[in-house]
Amino acid sequence: MWYNPPDGQRRDGFHMGNCTDAYNFLGAHPVEENGELKWHFSVWAPNARRVSLVGEFCDWNREAYPMEKQYDGIWELRLPAALFHPERDPERYNYPEAAERLRTYKYDVLCADGEWHMRADPYGFEMELRPNNGSKLRNLSDYAWNDQAWMETRGREPAYRKPMNIYEMHLGTWRRGENNRVLNYAEIADQLVPYLQDMGYTHVEFMPVMEHPFDGSWGYQVTGYYAPTSRYGTPDQFRYLIDRLHQAGIAVILDWVPAHFPKDEVGLRRFDGTPCYEHADSRRAEMPQWGTLLFDYARGEVSSFLLSNAIFWLREYHADGLRCDAVSCMLYLDFGKEPGQWLPNDEGGRENKDAIRFLRNFNEAVYRECPGAITVAEESTAFPAVTHPVYDGGLGFGFKWNMGWMNDILSYIALDPIYRQYHHDKITFSMMYAFSENYVLPFSHDEVVHGKHSMADKQPGDLWQKFAGLRALYGYYMAHPGKKLLFMGGEFGQFIEWRDTEQLEWFLLNYERHPELQRFVKALNHLYRDEPALHKIDDSWDGFKWLNVNDNQRSAVALMRSDGEGSHIVSVTNFTPQPYMNYRVGLPFDCELTEILNSDRAEFGGSNLYNGVPLRAESIPQEEHPFSCEIALPPLATVFFRAQRVGDSSL
Repeated sequence: MWYNPPDGQRRDGFHMGNCTDAYNFLGAHPVEENGELKWHFSVWAPNARRVSLVGEFCDWNREAYPMEKQYDGIWELRLPAALFHPERDPERYNYPEAAERLRTYKYDVLCADGEWHMRADPYGFEMELRPNNGSKLRNLSDYAWNDQAWMETRGREPAYRKPMNIYEMHLGTWRRGENNRVLNYAEIADQLVPYLQDMGYTHVEFMPVMEHPFDGSWGYQVTGYYAPTSRYGTPDQFRYLIDRLHQAGIAVILDWVPAHFPKDEVGLRRFDGTPCYEHADSRRAEMPQWGTLLFDYARGEVSSFLLSNAIFWLREYHADGLRCDAVSCMLYLDFGKEPGQWLPNDEGGRENKDAIRFLRNFNEAVYRECPGAITVAEESTAFPAVTHPVYDGGLGFGFKWNMGWMNDILSYIALDPIYRQYHHDKITFSMMYAFSENYVLPFSHDEVVHGKHSMADKQPGDLWQKFAGLRALYGYYMAHPGKKLLFMGGEFGQFIEWRDTEQLEWFLLNYERHPELQRFVKALNHLYRDEPALHKIDDSWDGFKWLNVNDNQRSAVALMRSDGEGSHIVSVTNFTPQPYMNYRVGLPFDCELTEILNSDRAEFGGSNLYNGVPLRAESIPQEEHPFSCEIALPPLATVFFRAQRVGDSSL
């Protein structure tokens, strides 16, 4: 994008912490000056003694192009574009790799301590791959988007009233090419878009795409906050991927890491020899368990850096949402720390007031400046009002991961079915707080690594029971209030934990059980998307009712979901391998039940016990409901029924 010079007010806004477009004047931008094309470079390094622009274009000579310090600690330089073009020396730069090197640059900083350090551009729009990690010149103004219809309509209906079924994925290991070759963004688009369409997902969430030097961090230790990783291609190829997804009606959420950053030489740590992006006190700066540094949200330039970065991905890459990683780490000064490793706030408490203020500003900025975009918090504690509006004392997020529900249900599933009757609260307690926030129910990548087992292998029993239990779990998860998230591979039952060095085990689809599970997940996804009763009212009792909640002896639950407009779906789950041929389900009104999806059907790998005809309610009370109905409840299964009121011809 072209250089947009800041006036005094915008500069002041940057330093005060309320700038949301700092990327328009910091970093490297093309600019026209007196009819000549040039590149303008700007970097904030307030305590540096000297800063030089270096790269292949000057043989990395720090004396060649010194930058000029402005009154506010920003260093600037403007150079002819021809300097970075291969035509300047056709014999030397006559092949693509050499031409690419010519576009690479770093800032050589004489730091406050008298030492020289090579830094990447904090606002660089593209970066080299590790180990060099240099920034690259990139004009982001040239891509022609084709998702106008999507962008114009995505915010017409509140997100919490629409289906949200998220496919979480790691771009480098979803699929690979021949000889384990990593696919580029465009190649991924060609395979991913039709797959998500066919499977019925409404959203895709990418683990961090921002440039990072350490593969094993999965992108959660970022050095290039404004640069999509070059592992998978160019910025425009990444835009193409998002563009294609939008044209297919699929929303894109990006994982975003505003909590901490790594200590790599090219990164933000002591950028000019002093703490610029981290706190000066190590008790506020260090994150011992990750070996990273925490952002100093009290500093205006840091707040502007992050606010601008959030808006950058939503505006310049058309992302539909940001999932904010490690929010608990931001909220609590003692998160992950031992006594003596943290510094209390001014009232002696553990809350990080600066981070709370930043998160509120962040959410207000996103919802103000990017209509239709959403924010999601990965917050693992009971911090209050995470998704409540800022004006009402909340943090202002659109959604929050329901970590309590996830931990409860997975600990329940790990039990042998014979013992589940003693832990029935694990599947019912979540409704005590289900409407306190706008929740997403996450089965994320964190739950299938580090010895936690895959989703399929979490289930006890033999192979048939493992897959039947997983189908039952997915059915209950889809019926429970809250938006949905499932990590890649879970939809077809990858049996080993996720590995970050190779693609998913797609070959399993050549064997029994795996394609049947995938077929069920597809049917379940389409049911969730197409039935408003399953997604329209996730935030109040108006959309949910327990039918059978106390049947701990049979480890079964029945519930009803409603859309507030006369549509009702009944879901019944059996968490034991014992079938119940005459299972009585309570009903709040006289109705007829018609089975619409059953995880035990033969086509899904089940025993094929199902309800083949509509079932009429009887005037027999059951668990405080005036009516009830007997159904065939298969083993380790979830069954969905459409409930039509007797005398109601609207359905």
